[in-house]
Amino acid sequence: MLFTPRISRSTIGPITACVVLCLSALAAQAQTFTVLHTFTGLNDGAVPEAGLITDRAGNLYGTASVGGVGCGTVFELKSSGPSWLFTPLYAFKGGSDGCKPQARMVIGPNGVLYGTTVSGGGNFCYYGTCGTAFQLGPSPTICKSVSCNLVETVIHRFAPTPAMGNPANGPMVFDQAGNLYGVSGGQGAYYFGGIYELSRGNDGWTLEALYNFPNGGATSGLVADAAGNLYGSDEGAGYGGVFQFAHSGAGWRMNQLFSIVDILGDGYLTQAGVTLDNAGNVYATTLAYGPNGGGTVFELSAGTWNFSLVYGLSGNFGGPQESLTMDAAGNLYGTTTGDGAYNQGNVFKLTPFGGGWLYTDLYDFTGESDGGAPVSNVVIDAQGNLYGTASAGGAGGCNHGCGTVWMIKP
Repeated sequence: MLFTPRISRSTIGPITACVVLCLSALAAQAQTFTVLHTFTGLNDGAVPEAGLITDRAGNLYGTASVGGVGCGTVFELKSSGPSWLFTPLYAFKGGSDGCKPQARMVIGPNGVLYGTTVSGGGNFCYYGTCGTAFQLGPSPTICKSVSCNLVETVIHRFAPTPAMGNPANGPMVFDQAGNLYGVSGGQGAYYFGGIYELSRGNDGWTLEALYNFPNGGATSGLVADAAGNLYGSDEGAGYGGVFQFAHSGAGWRMNQLFSIVDILGDGYLTQAGVTLDNAGNVYATTLAYGPNGGGTVFELSAGTWNFSLVYGLSGNFGGPQESLTMDAAGNLYGTTTGDGAYNQGNVFKLTPFGGGWLYTDLYDFTGESDGGAPVSNVVIDAQGNLYGTASAGGAGGCNHGCGTVWMIKP
């Protein structure tokens, strides 16, 4: 499927007409949108709500939140010449192993996949079972490759307290020592959720509750800077915000970097996680409102944490629900869940130039065979190809389609 991206200039910073025309001419070169896999709701799973990750060989890994034997799957997509081979790696059973993987996985220093499920696990929270943290890798006695003889191991079963209840929909993050950090939703003594650490010892993994939010808990996963400080999005003063969880002596210190006050200027609801550039600047998004109604992309300058509006998205309560991706040139890529030409979501690019940003609509989902409602990050390979998931559309026995995995080739 060939398409021509639509470009518009940001209201921030001077961009001359010549620059806009030149960049428009470059972007008008045909790009190719391809559906790599259409979920059926059977063994492959359905409704991929999390984005993808890629290993050094360029293989893609992701999760489907339902399907399989009922509680979702983990899958791999491997390039095979001009086509892609889809392989279900694991089907969650809904008992002690977990159910509904809705957060993007991470690849550990040992090449093993790590992720969470929002339910299952056997412990009971207010809204049902509390979920799990799991690893998926080869049996150490059989195979040394992540692609064969995979074994799922639950490394933690969440509970109301002190383990803080269900894990959030955002990904966990590793530090340099191999510890995992994540965010939980509110349960029991940790009504607004908290930040946890999972550390591995000789007897397995141990969870430590590092912080419980006194109000307005975190809304997605965490990212880490070079010093090991953690960043994420939260409810702020009620409309959304960004926090830093920083090392302080032998402990940690919570710093609220930004809280939205003006929803018409700044946007509303920081639903997605945040992204860091090499200088330590933080990029985040909002779900709705802002100057054009469809949420916003904004930047917090490193150190001062001054707010700058990068771009006001168009639409109505269908903005990004996953963090942005930055390439080596400093371009930002993301998805919206309900904006775009057909109100089924889109893929967009923001290019810094001339003191401002240029917005390019890379693809508009139709909700049909191509997919719709992408609750996904964008993954970029070495050739500049983009990959992601769409939680609806496609085909299968689901109410609005079972979802797709897609690629955009420049």
